[in-house]
Amino acid sequence: MTDNLVRTPLYNEHLALGARMVDFAGFDMPVQYSGIIEEHLATRSSVGIFDVSHMAEFRVAGPGCYQFLQGMLTNDISLINETGKAQYTLMLNDDGHIIDDLIVYNTGFEYLIIANASNREKDWNWLWSHKPDDVDMVDETERTGLIAVQGPEAKRIMQELCGQDWVAPERFTLVPATIDGRISCLVARTGYTGEDGFELIVHAEDLVTVWRVLLSFNEVSPVGLGARDTLRLEMGYHLYGNDMDETRDPISAGLGWVCPKAKAEDYTGRAVVENMRAVGPKERLVHLLLEGKGVPRHGMDVLKDGEVVGIVGSGSHSPSLQKGIATAYVPADYTEPGTKLDIQIRKNVVPAVVVKPPFYNH
Repeated sequence: MTDNLVRTPLYNEHLALGARMVDFAGFDMPVQYSGIIEEHLATRSSVGIFDVSHMAEFRVAGPGCYQFLQGMLTNDISLINETGKAQYTLMLNDDGHIIDDLIVYNTGFEYLIIANASNREKDWNWLWSHKPDDVDMVDETERTGLIAVQGPEAKRIMQELCGQDWVAPERFTLVPATIDGRISCLVARTGYTGEDGFELIVHAEDLVTVWRVLLSFNEVSPVGLGARDTLRLEMGYHLYGNDMDETRDPISAGLGWVCPKAKAEDYTGRAVVENMRAVGPKERLVHLLLEGKGVPRHGMDVLKDGEVVGIVGSGSHSPSLQKGIATAYVPADYTEPGTKLDIQIRKNVVPAVVVKPPFYNH
C-alpha cells in the first residue's frame, strides 16, 4: 500500500477490525472484513454499516443557487423545494455526456451535493467554472464523515440511537438527529444497497464515536467495498466509471428518468439528451444474468453468435441469487429482455440472458 493514499477518520477502526485495505479512488479503504459474501448477506438479513467518507460533499448557497443548479443538473430540483427533500440527478458536459451522478439535498437554506470520490476535483471545477457571482460554494469533504446504515433492521437501530421522540425520515428525505444523546448529525433515508437504510452525515471528529456506537449492537456488521459492490449490482444501480462515464449519455445509460422532459428550465447537455431520446441510441446498457457457471468481470467480452458486441461494465457473483450477473453496453438490437448473449470468461463462453433490473427483488 502506497503512503500517499488518503485515509478517512475511520482508518484505524478498519485496521482494528482486521479489514483488508485497498486503493479506491485514491483512498485507503476496506474491501472486506469477515468476507464479501458474509457481509453481503448480513446486510440483506440484518444491518451492515459502511464507511463512505470518501464521497465528496459540496454546499451550494446564495440567492442564485436554485437557478444555478437547475441549469447544471438534469433532474428538476423544483421537486425538492421542501426542506429536507433529496434527489438523484446527473451532471452533464456540453456534449450531453455524464460528468457524474449525484445526490442533492435541500437543507433549507442551501443545497448539499454528494458526489463520487473519484470525481471530486472534476465536479468542483466544472461547477465553479459556471458559478455566477450570487452563488457561494464550499467543499466540505474533509470536514464531513459519512456512514451508511443499511438493512431490514436499520430503522429499529436508528430509532434506538436517536430516541423514541425522533421520527425517521421518509425515503429520499433528510432530517436532523442526535446520536446516543450527544452527537448531532443529519440522517438521510438513502442508500446504495436496495435495502431500507440511512446515511449519516457527521462532523469528521465525531465519526469514530458514531461508528463504535453502531457496532455496539450485535446485529450490526461492518461491510467493505466488496459487498457494497455486489449489493448495488444486484439492484442494477450504476457505478460511475463502469456503467457510465463521459463517453456515455443518459439515454444510452438507462437514466433518462432523471432527465425529465417536463422540466421547465434548460440545463447543460439537454439538447443532446432530447435528440438521443427522439432518435434512440445505437447502444444501450443491459443487465445480463448468467445461465451457466462463471463470474463475469469488468472488461470481459460480450458475444452474439461468436462476435464481440460489447464489454462487461460491472460484473460479479450474486450472493443472493448464486449466479453471475453483469452489465454491458450492446447494440440496440440486443437489448430486449430475453435476448440471448454470451460472455467470454477466460477460456469459457458462458450463456447469459438480458433481464430487466433489478436482478434481486424482495
